[in-house]
Amino acid sequence: MSDQQESFISHLVELRDRLVRALIAIGIVFLGLCLYPGPGAIYDLMALPLTETLPEGTKMVAIGVVTPFMVPIKVTMLVAFVIALPFVLYQVWAFVAPGLYAHEKRVGVPLIVASTVLFLLGMAFCYFFVFGQAFKFIASFAPKSITPAPDIEAYVSFVMTMFLAFGVSFEVPVALVVLVKLGLVTIEKLKEWRSYFVVFAFIIAAIVTPPDVVSQLALAIPMCLLYELGIIFARFVSAPPKEAAADAWAPAGEADEKRIEDRS
Repeated sequence: MSDQQESFISHLVELRDRLVRALIAIGIVFLGLCLYPGPGAIYDLMALPLTETLPEGTKMVAIGVVTPFMVPIKVTMLVAFVIALPFVLYQVWAFVAPGLYAHEKRVGVPLIVASTVLFLLGMAFCYFFVFGQAFKFIASFAPKSITPAPDIEAYVSFVMTMFLAFGVSFEVPVALVVLVKLGLVTIEKLKEWRSYFVVFAFIIAAIVTPPDVVSQLALAIPMCLLYELGIIFARFVSAPPKEAAADAWAPAGEADEKRIEDRS
């Protein structure tokens, strides 16, 4: 077996080990949440923004036979993943870091921390502000002749979609910093694309959020503000050194020797 094949197999083995560790961490957190406070209590907490807007005495419904069991389990798994997210990202970083340059390693950890914090802030903003305002807005248009009784499975699907949309949207500053750091765009280009991004933000908000003005504005406006924040932080990040860019076009042997020197 050649050295390249052995190296490839060793990388696959390490990737498997990292994935297993991440899954074990999520599983441990999941089991802990099942013991306390329990899937039912976790679901009740997630459903609180909606249940507070329902008429007094009205509850959500479960249409499926196993829905009352499976939906709280899904919610608990989502919460377990969010809690274990820092450890999962660390496993990703530990796998990728050996193949990076020294200057890339220096920005890797701050980017991972910033990505985690921003994703959680996006979910928190969605839960504590967007849900309450959006559900109140929707409830104000409900006819008096009906009694809203949402299905819990449809509600969880909606919540997961919104959490993902807001979590990813809050990663805009990190994405801009990475693009500038890699030398793919410049600060001047980002400023030129500002108006296009505003249009893009409102299109994304119209697609992923419910058809109400409150939730669409609640997603589009933060995206635009985060775009400006990303431009500010990108000023402190320089493009990769010219030597690193030149290595990409250097012969394989010379590039490998240069990478070994940089990583050491």
